[in-house]
Amino acid sequence: MHQLFATRAARMKASEIRELLKLLGQPGIISFAGGIPDPALFPAEAFAHAFQQALGADSRAQALQYSVSEGYLPLREWIAGHMCRIGIDCGADDVLITSGSQQALDYLGKLFLSPGDTALVGWPTYLGALAAFNAYEPRFDQLRAGGNAGAAQYRAAAGPGAVKYAYLSPDFANPTGETVDRQGREALLDLAEELDCALIEDGAYQALRYDGQAIPPILALELAQKGDLQACRTIYCGSFSKTLSPGLRMGWVVAARPVIAQLVLMKQAADLHSATINQMAVNQVAQNCFDAHIPKVRATYRARRDAMLAALDRHMPEGAQWTRPEGGMFIWLTLPPGSDGAQLLARALETVKVAFVPGQAFHPDGSGGNTIRLSFSNSDEATIAEGIARLGAVLGG
Repeated sequence: MHQLFATRAARMKASEIRELLKLLGQPGIISFAGGIPDPALFPAEAFAHAFQQALGADSRAQALQYSVSEGYLPLREWIAGHMCRIGIDCGADDVLITSGSQQALDYLGKLFLSPGDTALVGWPTYLGALAAFNAYEPRFDQLRAGGNAGAAQYRAAAGPGAVKYAYLSPDFANPTGETVDRQGREALLDLAEELDCALIEDGAYQALRYDGQAIPPILALELAQKGDLQACRTIYCGSFSKTLSPGLRMGWVVAARPVIAQLVLMKQAADLHSATINQMAVNQVAQNCFDAHIPKVRATYRARRDAMLAALDRHMPEGAQWTRPEGGMFIWLTLPPGSDGAQLLARALETVKVAFVPGQAFHPDGSGGNTIRLSFSNSDEATIAEGIARLGAVLGG
């Protein structure tokens, strides 16, 4: 049967992170692998009440019925208000609800990429974005945020294909935890204008800032320049997965309406609409709890980030380097010269039962063999201290 598959199927690979998540059920494993929210932080009681309300006599018919592809209007209105609070003035008609921001990335790859076109991405970048884009048979080129590469260089490298978009997560990026400063964001807008390409802003971690000054989203900066969302080329992808719940698969896109209109057509063809009852529940919890809930999430993850940074300072051998993120869920560790992340993972699992993600998976060209990603979000401070101590012993040995 495999000989009947489309050529794009050869580019589809299993996610290393999804495979590593299977380790979580093994006894004694300390996992810094998946970027998983702590379930203890889910507003579970609020969701229980929200689902109960959605299934009440007055709303159950709507909750269990088909809905519009754009998404549940009250939720889109809440998202529009939320976006306005972070500098992006938009309305409900500028918002599309997706099944997680991962679906948005898949749709955007489908919308923009023809085989051989170029997608500019970080080196490293979010593994899920690479998987989503890869199915549409692009070539990848390295996006150097704040670097010296100019539009002419990118065009020349693209060959007969076109540079269709640049993708990045500017706040506390997965996997590095790094943030693009305001000057870098403005430079990316200039580059996108020169290339006449789209700019996909992945805001999955935007709400999880623990210290430092907030930087306006790229779309907010472009909107300030142009004065009209419909003139903007930046496409913002948001998610409730890191703030409220990943299991309900609620994400969104904010963009100029011609982009939204095309994405709606894709939504209609793919799954008609995101689950109505989930949208209703998320809307109620967002309306009632979001602003009070986020500070609790930030406080917990801030303490865990600090615990991991302190443990790395204590236990990592000479030659290792790591990022110091101002938010998010990840720390990026560059191993001492001669080290290999995949080999270290095998040793760490076998000898000290510590899991992480080797960094090579986040590089489109397969480089980065001497890097690893550590997530601090789903382990308490004592577990983090123990796990990093074990990892340091393996790496130092």
